[in-house]
Amino acid sequence: MIASRYLLPGKGEGFIFLVAAISLIAVALGVAALITVMSVMNGFRAEMFDRILGLNGHAVVQGYGGRIEAWQPLAAKLKAMPGVTEVTPLIEQPLMGSYAGRVEGVIVRGMTVKDIANTRVIAQNVVAGDLKNLQPGTSTVAIGVRLAEALGARIGDEISLINPQGESTPFGTVPRIVAYRIVAVFEVGIFEYDKAFVVMPMQDAQVLLRLGDAVGMVEVVTNDPDNIGMIMAPIVPQVTGQAVVVDWKTSNSALFSALVVERTVMFWVLSIIILVAVFNILSSLIMLVRAKTRDIAILRTMGASRAALMRVFVTVGTIIGGLGIGLGIVLGFTLLYFRQNIIDGVSKLTGTDLWDPSVRYLSDLPAKTDPLEVVGIVLLALLLSFLATLYPAWKAASTDPVQVLRYE
Repeated sequence: MIASRYLLPGKGEGFIFLVAAISLIAVALGVAALITVMSVMNGFRAEMFDRILGLNGHAVVQGYGGRIEAWQPLAAKLKAMPGVTEVTPLIEQPLMGSYAGRVEGVIVRGMTVKDIANTRVIAQNVVAGDLKNLQPGTSTVAIGVRLAEALGARIGDEISLINPQGESTPFGTVPRIVAYRIVAVFEVGIFEYDKAFVVMPMQDAQVLLRLGDAVGMVEVVTNDPDNIGMIMAPIVPQVTGQAVVVDWKTSNSALFSALVVERTVMFWVLSIIILVAVFNILSSLIMLVRAKTRDIAILRTMGASRAALMRVFVTVGTIIGGLGIGLGIVLGFTLLYFRQNIIDGVSKLTGTDLWDPSVRYLSDLPAKTDPLEVVGIVLLALLLSFLATLYPAWKAASTDPVQVLRYE
């Protein structure tokens, strides 16, 4: 009861109440910032992981010279390995794409029609056209939405794919140029892929690149991406000299390592906001103890123990921190819910694109809240708030009633 009375301002204590209110708001802002930023960082990593691995698999066995002749036996061996769930032969080759005088660098990906339909990041993100029209021998392709925008091409238009390894003539090599009709446009959500990928049936890619029955690589999906090295270890000696095994950790190591470092640094930097707020709680409690010195002395003469007085001021500071944490949680989840609206609104007001997909990789601002992280943030804020109350509470408990009331 005494702690609850001390939470409200008495006569001449308006400034102390103002400092306490600022402390509460500062704790709320710190908690909200931590929850929002950590959720966005988690969402960014999860989206990048799902979309990159959803399109590239967990590992690839890539043939030297960009071709694997006897890929069927290799695919059978991979399929029989423990932990392997999917094996997909494919062709992937950088070429040039042209339409209406515009030229862009593209990555041609050849897959069987069944595998294209089973690739969720493509099949579930078609924004125009229909993948069912993508059939072998029909000279049809599906392209990324950013590539379609860059070329100015739409469904039904024909783009020309330019293969530098064309016909040899007495005047040199003449590039091979083949026209394909666009039957679908997809948006994976990663700018680099949407700007470059051209998907076509496997047979058409083999004809375009003059591969015969060969493929460029075999993609592997496992049930445990984190242990991809151990799962793929048995196949490495069997393909030595013919192909190389590259897993997702190797091909994307720089990106995901940078995300881990950035996430850790952001957590500790934003924790400083909570630390500053805790110092405000400390200062407000010190001023409260000074203002209540006479009341404390009276309570001591009435039989209040030092421990009881410490509990009073520890409770006051912890309640301020707890209210700030509760407000911060509500504010943090509100910001996460309206995050895209906030980005779009600020972009319209400032006239700048705050979330440029060409820079941020992803088309939208992602978020994924980890409950354990939220609990950790709450416990950190509570712990710091509790520690901030110890010194003022100790000073209050150390008050000598004789000295305070001598001249009363």
